[in-house]
Amino acid sequence: MQHPKVAIIYLSFNSDIYLDDVTSALQKITYPKDRVEFIVVDNPHPKFGSSMRNLEEKLLPISGSSIPHVTLLPQKENLGFAGGNNIGIAWALEHGFDYVYLHNNDGFMAADCIEKMVAALEADQQIGAAQSLLLLYPETELVNTAGNSFHYLGFGYCGNFRVKKSDLKLAPVEEVGYASGASILMRAKLLKEYGSWDKDFFLYHEDIEYSLRMKALGYKVCIVRDAIFYHKYQFSRNEDKFYYMERNRYGVMLMYFKWPTLLVLLPMALVMEIGLIFFSVISGWFAVRISVYKYWLNLKHWQLWLAKRKHIQSIRKVTDKEILKLAADKVIFEEKDINNPLLKYIANPLMVAYWFIAKRIIFW
Repeated sequence: MQHPKVAIIYLSFNSDIYLDDVTSALQKITYPKDRVEFIVVDNPHPKFGSSMRNLEEKLLPISGSSIPHVTLLPQKENLGFAGGNNIGIAWALEHGFDYVYLHNNDGFMAADCIEKMVAALEADQQIGAAQSLLLLYPETELVNTAGNSFHYLGFGYCGNFRVKKSDLKLAPVEEVGYASGASILMRAKLLKEYGSWDKDFFLYHEDIEYSLRMKALGYKVCIVRDAIFYHKYQFSRNEDKFYYMERNRYGVMLMYFKWPTLLVLLPMALVMEIGLIFFSVISGWFAVRISVYKYWLNLKHWQLWLAKRKHIQSIRKVTDKEILKLAADKVIFEEKDINNPLLKYIANPLMVAYWFIAKRIIFW
């Protein structure tokens, strides 16, 4: 039997400094190169512009020989993470690929990463999407994420961040809160039937949304322990990130949780809201917080997200209880200055206690 066809989508965004490692990794992959297409979607950087010249010089001379065949899809404007990847996904679906793998701009695969991930999904047809084990680079003994954590108030964060790989206790394939979009394998047939990534998210939480979509349809979302992706991860805080993460987590909750669930979670959500307002004030981002509220006070935006909700609720096949079975009960961020005493000693214990009760109420 032939190996399934895999489209690797590399979303380039000022990728020049990363491309040598990506190319070297592609040369070493153990998966048959003639069953792989390396699709590069180039989002122009607002400061540095397009990376197309470097992409053409580095990739095209070895396309289809030492690396898989390369398709370059330059974009005239930055379409964001979801929109950019959707360009590559559309190309892959049009050309009959079986799997679509999203490859982050600032990382590279171990030689057998694709082989291990495809084998896991071929062995279990109930896996809708899976992520690899992301290790930090060059600190390759430390975990970037061993399956992302989805908090019941819509937050998402890396699981087991900076834990030693040798200390992990993972099954070869294990269900997770949600799969990281930095290295995720998806089934083409499900993308065709249920849609690509939601471009309205633009940045952040689009991987939460897609993972919850799979879960709502009754599929598993997993990590493949032995499929390794090396990530040159650097945690960053900026106003755009704060805006989109906050805006989008509301959207995720609105789309996927039934009204009774939202009602049960409302008291804790309001308490968290007060805490986030306080955080935005001391961080100098109160204006960004107001921008989030302005967005959600716009009737046009409610119409957009309620339409998304209507669609999701019409196709879902499982209960909220099932969707939330792996929900995290606390928030753990990567940076110590965010994990302040207020979060550690007040907010997190309160959220843990609240979820202990709430998850016993949510039976629907």
